[in-house]
Amino acid sequence: MRIIFIGTGEIGVPTLRALQQSEHELVGVVTQLGKAAGRDQRIKEPTIKKAIAESSIPILQPKHIKDRKSLEEIRALQPDVIVVMAYGQILSRALLEIPRLACLNLHASLLPRWRGAAPIQAAIAAGDRQTGITVIYMDEGLDTGDIFLQCKIDISPTDTGGSLHDQLARVAPEALLESLRSLSSASAPRIPQNNALATHAPKLNRADGEIDWSESAEVIERKIRAFNPWPGAFTNVWNGQHQRSLKLKIFSAAPMSEIKREPGALIHAADDGLVFATGKGALAVGEVQLEGKQRMSAGEFVRGHRWIAHPIR
Repeated sequence: MRIIFIGTGEIGVPTLRALQQSEHELVGVVTQLGKAAGRDQRIKEPTIKKAIAESSIPILQPKHIKDRKSLEEIRALQPDVIVVMAYGQILSRALLEIPRLACLNLHASLLPRWRGAAPIQAAIAAGDRQTGITVIYMDEGLDTGDIFLQCKIDISPTDTGGSLHDQLARVAPEALLESLRSLSSASAPRIPQNNALATHAPKLNRADGEIDWSESAEVIERKIRAFNPWPGAFTNVWNGQHQRSLKLKIFSAAPMSEIKREPGALIHAADDGLVFATGKGALAVGEVQLEGKQRMSAGEFVRGHRWIAHPIR
């Protein structure tokens, strides 16, 4: 089959490479424009583009995929199937109607749970025990199309947003290839989603990583793992020497037994680490990084920064 792959995020790279190596013909790749990044604001191209930079496969980077010119370029490639994974733009009905067989989306959750842009972080933060890759027939809604198939994986108590992302990236290629094998069959599955069971995982920004100490220690610990590496969990600490607050990123932590203190209060700061009070229980901090400094253990941080005091909320 003639396949067009549409995607931007790194999670789609293994699937793109699997398509390259499959019996199918990858006739084009659509990805987002590069973005300025870093202090020098150099243009950083999407990982998807870099993954096939050495190939002769046509790469399209429309500013708006709904534009007539973009639709004409995609239509000219005459795809049997369009495969979408972590692209970042809404596809129009006109585009969904281009492929001969179907427009398939690979979504990193067990739909209808966690529709939206941040399903991996949402699953960890909620304490879900399982997640997976869902292949759906795309419609004009946000992850609302009929389900083709699902591949499930367990979420471990130590998984982070980064580790779960990588596991799902490895699962996705076989989920897609299995779907393509049965797509032209008259018995290809098509299961409507139960909208009553839908939950939503909106796009995250950096501010979402700020820790709310009024939440329980268990909830905060899950969010710390979920937001590692993006958007990063953090709190603000007061530097009494310089009379200013500084952002302290927290990469790992462990809940402790119930301690009756004001949420956010610093209970313990010594060479063996940091402990903060929460809305329920306390949280022993593992690895941290003060803005502008290197990542280190909480004990190392305390030894080098004796001014550590209460977080500012």
